[in-house]
Amino acid sequence: MSRLNTILGIGLLSVSLAGHAAPPLATAGDGGAQVTLREVDEIYAADAVIEAVNQATVSAQISGNVTQFLVDAGDRVKKGQLLARIDARDTDAQVAARRAGVAQAEAMMVQARQNYERTRSLLDKNFISQAALDKADADYRAAQAEVEAARAANVQASTARSHAELRSPIDGVVTRRLMEVGELAAPGRAVIALHDPAALRAVGSIPQYLLAKSAKYSGARVVLPSSRQVIEATKVTVLPASDPRLLSTQVRADLPAAAIPGLTPGVAAKLLLTTGRTKKLVVPEAALIRRGELTAVNVLVAEGRPQLRQVRVGLPAGNGLVEVLAGLTEGERVAIDPLAAR
Repeated sequence: MSRLNTILGIGLLSVSLAGHAAPPLATAGDGGAQVTLREVDEIYAADAVIEAVNQATVSAQISGNVTQFLVDAGDRVKKGQLLARIDARDTDAQVAARRAGVAQAEAMMVQARQNYERTRSLLDKNFISQAALDKADADYRAAQAEVEAARAANVQASTARSHAELRSPIDGVVTRRLMEVGELAAPGRAVIALHDPAALRAVGSIPQYLLAKSAKYSGARVVLPSSRQVIEATKVTVLPASDPRLLSTQVRADLPAAAIPGLTPGVAAKLLLTTGRTKKLVVPEAALIRRGELTAVNVLVAEGRPQLRQVRVGLPAGNGLVEVLAGLTEGERVAIDPLAAR
């Protein structure tokens, strides 16, 4: 999008800028207002995208075909809720084998303990040597170690079996299903994506020359061009690292927790950051005539006659004023009610 289209798109919104708001322009008896140079907030508008603060992608940890989905896109889920199942016949067989291994190792340990006790009894009667007892003791200890190893393997198999059930790691909403029933899941392959709609933020980038002013970004406004909504950010975070390829730095603006209709991750937005104070030529927003991409005003010339003139406007300057980039000069008068002036 060109800078002109960006400015025109932003200019469609009436934003009441808090803080250093310019006082409204006074009107005269002819119903006009004077074009003046005012000190207003200097705004940098960054392209941004809405994303969820808390989001997760649930991936498979075992291989197997997906046998069942218990949720679909748009469903609300709780942390720990079952989302999907993977074919667990292979892991079930491994669990059964590991349990059998534990039973076998325990039986061998019982036998080794009994042999050790018999050998010790024979040694007390001087029927065998000390070496025989030492060997029986070593066999008993080895059997104990085998039992511990078999139990650990059984826990490992049981854990793998639990991975056949995919559960939600967060409270939120299912964003989308990344697989279908019957598809082969593999370790690391994504199955379901989720996000928490109660915690959203706008993520944009600023050029590096603005980093020196980043300490002043205590607040920001997020503009949604699709719905013409303006949302006050609750927190602004400038990441402490820059992108060396794009020569830019990411900025995050947290949005209020209250639900905003139609606001979902992936929505395009504009991030308005105040970078300082500057003087700009301003006119009342009410004086503008908009017809598609054309923006004009009625300039009051001799004897108060209106003369239609195309102008190029920028960002809102507060109190119903908007910045004028081209088409007007300081001191000229414009009709506040342009339609009535015609």
